[in-house]
Amino acid sequence: MTSTTTTWPEARGILPDDAETATLVGRAWTADGPSVVALRPEGVVDISRAFPTMRALTEHADPIVALTAADGPVLGSLDDLVANTPPETRNPSRPWLLSPIDLHVVKAAGVTFPVSMLERVIEERARGDQDAAAAIRAEILGTIGGSLDSLKPGSEEAAALKALLIERGWWSQYLEVGIGPDAEVFTKAPVLATVGPCVDVGVHPASQWNNPEPEVVLVVSSTGRIVGASLGNDVNLRDVEGRSALLLGKAKDNNASASLGPFIRLFDDGYGIDDLRASVVRLSIDGEEGYRLDGTSELARISRDPVDLVGQVVGAHHQYPDGFVLYLGTMFAPVDDRDVPGRGFTHNDGDVVRIAEPRLGALVNRVRSTDAAEPWTFGIDALYRSLTARGLLG
Repeated sequence: MTSTTTTWPEARGILPDDAETATLVGRAWTADGPSVVALRPEGVVDISRAFPTMRALTEHADPIVALTAADGPVLGSLDDLVANTPPETRNPSRPWLLSPIDLHVVKAAGVTFPVSMLERVIEERARGDQDAAAAIRAEILGTIGGSLDSLKPGSEEAAALKALLIERGWWSQYLEVGIGPDAEVFTKAPVLATVGPCVDVGVHPASQWNNPEPEVVLVVSSTGRIVGASLGNDVNLRDVEGRSALLLGKAKDNNASASLGPFIRLFDDGYGIDDLRASVVRLSIDGEEGYRLDGTSELARISRDPVDLVGQVVGAHHQYPDGFVLYLGTMFAPVDDRDVPGRGFTHNDGDVVRIAEPRLGALVNRVRSTDAAEPWTFGIDALYRSLTARGLLG
């Protein structure tokens, strides 16, 4: 059952601290269909006449200049759209917020932080068994010793650690992508399948061990140019992937299992790649039973630079004509017990997850079973039929 008591944020609760000077764009559902919008002092402005898709804007040679010249009707205040976004109270005749991306391929980098790397190894060793995880965690940490934070993937030091772990029987495919030369990059969700703020994210009902993965998300053009950033939740089923890495698709790609938003912050004179590298992502989880969990993920502790990760995704070896977004991975891997001693953290139905970064805003979602979340029905064909009917193509 969908709760009617969830406390959703107001507009000011999802905006960046410096929203007045940030270049923020997104998407909204209107009476005519999905529209690209810009946040401006007068409200949420529909710029779909200039840019029928977000892809069109992020592919522009100079998105900031192009956005400045784009205009259109005001759909309402951001307060109005945020208030109308939760599905249980939504008035379908009025606009609401969507995920800010459309035709971009949805990619994700895994095992990019030492802490999450070790947790993936633990999942693998435990074969998805929560009860075995604590003992395995202690044994692995004892074998490795010290910190992996300063270890550069692909370096001589990383190769030496690899040799040591093989000798002691602790080598893993997750350590290979964590400290080896090649990053793990996978397709998280189909095009148009991501969900935005103030709606449900989905956890597969078969999973008994899962968690959110709060991440910074890069928005990248077809040429490999990083044009902006957002926030994301790469919902993870630890028991499913733990049984076999070949179940990554089942663990990662489910209805409503990828959230993104609330907006894209385009790179401009006031915000760029160095600002992004300094991101500190904060996560909070509030359960309906009064449970509270807080965590922090500092992008500076990532083992691979964001620019390097983009270079491993796109280039002469692989092209993305409509651009892509790239979840950068997380260092958040909760191990504190929640319901059962020794079994660590897992989601409960109704959890409210808030992923926030001062310069990117806050992405807030509620956890539901994937079969209870809103089904995904609006695909690429539906998008182009809508754009054609509205005269936006041509």
